Amino acid sequence: MSELITPDLVQLDQDLGEDKATVIGQLAALVQRAGRAEQLDGLLADAIAREDKTATGIPGGIAIPHCRSTAVTAPTLAMARLDPKVDFGAKDGPADLVFFIAAPEGADQTHLKLLAKLARSLMKKDFTASLRAARSEQEVVRLVDGALGLGPAEEGPAGATSAAATPAAVAAGGDAAGAAAPEQAPAAAGQRRRVVAVTACPTGIAHTYMAADGLSNAAQELGVDLQVETQGSAGFTKLDPAAIAAADAVIFATDVDVRDRGRFAGKPYVASPVKRGIDEPDVMIREALARAEDPDAPRVQGGGAGAEDAAASGQEGWGTRIRKAVMTGVSYMIPFVAAGGLLMAFGFMVAGADIANIADDVLGTSTLWNLGEFTLPQYLGAVLFKTGNLAMSLLVAALAGYIAYGLADRPGIAPGFAAGLVANFMGAGFLGGIVGGLLAGLAAYWLAKPQLPRWVGSLMPVVIIPLLASIFAGGLLLLVLGGPIATFMAWLTEQLSGMTGAGALALGAILGFMMGFDLGGPINKVAYTFAAAGLGAATAANTAPQEIMAAVIAAGMVPPLGLALASLVAKRYFSTVEQENGKAAWLLGLSFISEGAIPFAAADPLRVLPATMAGGAAAGAVAMGAAVTSPAPHGGVWILPIIGNPLMFLAAVLVGTVVTAGVVVALKHVGGVQRKVADTERDVAAAAPAAATA
Repeated sequence: MSELITPDLVQLDQDLGEDKATVIGQLAALVQRAGRAEQLDGLLADAIAREDKTATGIPGGIAIPHCRSTAVTAPTLAMARLDPKVDFGAKDGPADLVFFIAAPEGADQTHLKLLAKLARSLMKKDFTASLRAARSEQEVVRLVDGALGLGPAEEGPAGATSAAATPAAVAAGGDAAGAAAPEQAPAAAGQRRRVVAVTACPTGIAHTYMAADGLSNAAQELGVDLQVETQGSAGFTKLDPAAIAAADAVIFATDVDVRDRGRFAGKPYVASPVKRGIDEPDVMIREALARAEDPDAPRVQGGGAGAEDAAASGQEGWGTRIRKAVMTGVSYMIPFVAAGGLLMAFGFMVAGADIANIADDVLGTSTLWNLGEFTLPQYLGAVLFKTGNLAMSLLVAALAGYIAYGLADRPGIAPGFAAGLVANFMGAGFLGGIVGGLLAGLAAYWLAKPQLPRWVGSLMPVVIIPLLASIFAGGLLLLVLGGPIATFMAWLTEQLSGMTGAGALALGAILGFMMGFDLGGPINKVAYTFAAAGLGAATAANTAPQEIMAAVIAAGMVPPLGLALASLVAKRYFSTVEQENGKAAWLLGLSFISEGAIPFAAADPLRVLPATMAGGAAAGAVAMGAAVTSPAPHGGVWILPIIGNPLMFLAAVLVGTVVTAGVVVALKHVGGVQRKVADTERDVAAAAPAAATA
C-alpha cells in the first residue's frame, strides 16, 4: 500500500455539499481526522487559497484540489465520488470524482513524484472509468495503488482497468511523458511538425503534469512531434537543446516564471495559464503551429523571460513592467546596503565615530604588522569601515543595473551598471540610479527587438546591446539629465538635513506612513531606498541620514509587531489561522521584516492597512523627534548595540506597535468582525463531524 490513501480517506456516492468550498472542507476534515493534519482550519485555508488562484476542475467530471500546508504531517490523498456533482470550474460541467491532495511543506521527492503520478493517471479515461465503477472504498485504494505502480491494478466491474505505472516510472518522477510524447503514427514524409512545451504551476504537484499529458495526448492525435518539460515539485529534466533547436514553436502552459527561458530565444510561442493545457491542449498546439507560419508572431527574446513576452500575451502593461523592474533593482540592491552598512557600523563600534574621517589615513600609512601612530582597534575599524564604505558606493550602480536587468534581462546589466556609475559620478544619487537604470533597460529592450541574421544576433547580447545602451543611457545622464537631478538631490538633502523640531517630526511621520502603506511594496521600498542611499553621506557632524534610517527601521518594525499584539490581546477579532500568523509576526517584526503583516492585510486590507500606516507614522515621528540614529540599514532590534539613543528607539517602536494594535482592534470592532470570525470558525468546526458521518 502506498500509505498515501487508505479506505477511511474515501467517500463514495455521498452528498458533501452544494459548492466546492464545502466539499474541500469535508475532505480536509477527513485528512485531519485520519491524523494526517494538525489543524483543520490551517489546511482548509491553504486549500481554499490555492483554489482561488486557479480552478481545479478538469474535463471529464474530475476535480483535483490540492495544496501544500504546514498543517499537513504526511502526504495524503482523500477521494470522494460525489452524488450530486459539484462545480469546480471545468468548462464541461461539474465534477463527480474529486481527489484532494494534501502535501506537507517539506514533502520528500518520492511522495511528490507519487502525487504527480496520480494527477497524470486522472487524465486516462480507463482509470477514471474504474474509479466510477468501484464498489467499495478498498477497491478505490487498490486502483490508486495500481496506478502508482505500488500494487496490482484492480479490474473494475465494467471491465475497465486502471493505467498502472511501473515502479521505475515512479522512481523517475513519472516524467516519461514530460520528457517526450508517446510514440505517434508517422505523418507523411517531410510534413511532421515539431513543438516543444513547458508546463508549470505554483504548487507543482497536479496541474503541471496533467497539462503535460494533455498536450502530449493531443499532439499524438494531431500527428505532431511534441516534447514537454515539466517544471514541477518532483524535479525536472531539461529539454534536449537539439529538440529545442529543431522545434517549429514553443508552448508555455505556466502560472509561474519559466526557468531558463532564454534557451528558447527566437522561437515563436504561445503562452497561457497551465490550466489551458488541460482544458484546450489541441487548441494550444494549433495556435503554436499557426504562429510558426506567421513571420510577425511574437518570439521569445534572447536572455530570458523578458517583460516583452508578458506584454505580447496581454498580461502586463508598461506601468506594471516598470514598477516590477524598479522593485527588482531595489531587491538586488538591499544586500549591498545591508553588508556595507553593517560593516561600517562595526567599524564605528571597534574604532569610534572618528574612523570615518581617518580611515583613509590609517590604511594608507599602516599595516597589520606596522601600525605606526595608530592603534590596532583603529586599524581593524578602518578595515571594516572602508570595506563597508566601498560596498555602499556600489548601491546606486547595483540599483540601476538590476532595474535594467528587470526590463531587458542579462543584456541590460552592463549598461545599467554603467548608467548607475555615471549617476554616482554626477551626484544624482538613487534618483539618478533609477532614471539611468530605466534608460539603460529600455534601450537594451528595444535593441533586442529586431530579428537579425544569426551571425549578427549572436553578437547582440554580449557586445552590441551593452555598447549602444551604455552610450545612450550614460550619455543622456552626462549631457542632459544628470545635472538637474544632482541639483534637486543636493537641495533635497540640504532641506532634510536642516529639519529640526516640527519639521523633523513631520518627516519621520511621512516616512513611517510610507513604510506602513504597502508592507514591502513600492511605497515602502521608496522610503527605505531613500534612507539607505543617503546613509553613506553621514558624518560625525551630520547625523541626519542616520536619523532618517533609524526612523525608517523603527516604522518598518511596527506593522508585524502591532498585528501580533492585536491578535494576542484581542483574539476574538482574529481567526485561528491569523492567531498562528501572529506568533510568527513577533520575530519578523523584531527583525525589521514588514512583510510579516501581509497575511493580516490580505485578509482584511481596509482595516489593517490604515492601522499599519498610523502606527508607522507614530513610530517614525517619535524616532525623528528624539534624534535616534542608526549607522546600519537593517537588522531591527538585533542592531540595538549600535543604535544612538537606544531607549528612545525602543520607545518609538513600542508607541507605533500600540497605535497599530489599537487602531486595528477599533476598526474590527466597528465593522462587526468578531461575529464574522465566530461564524467562520463554527462552519469550519462543523466540517469534521459532517465528514465523519457522511
